[in-house]
Amino acid sequence: MAYNPITRARAKPSGGRGETLVWYLTRLSAVALFVLALSHFSITHFVFDPSEQTAEWIRENRWSSLVWRSFDWLMLMMVLLHSALGMRTVLSDIVTRPRARMLVLSGLYILTIILFVLGSAVVFTLPGMEVAAAR
Repeated sequence: MAYNPITRARAKPSGGRGETLVWYLTRLSAVALFVLALSHFSITHFVFDPSEQTAEWIRENRWSSLVWRSFDWLMLMMVLLHSALGMRTVLSDIVTRPRARMLVLSGLYILTIILFVLGSAVVFTLPGMEVAAAR
């Protein structure tokens, strides 16, 4: 594994197109997470008063809007993508036997798909949307 001598970061892979794609996706998801998490924190703590944010307030004001649900879903998916890509890199470095690596990475991909489906189901099916329709 090559490291950049200046930043000590993992160097851009010189291998196949897939490894380069994963390298770029990891960095892009990190930037997206930075922007989304900073926006989420700013909105939650500076725009709205945190002392007034109860579960009822979140259901009626935040989760009654498709925009906010989509924002929260996008942040959740970026966390999932970034962590899955990071785990893929770590597991690829640790597991050296090809068959074991294939099994471990297949398990990671299956877990990622399951979490994607469950996270999407939770964000888009929890009560709250009917509040906006009733108004």
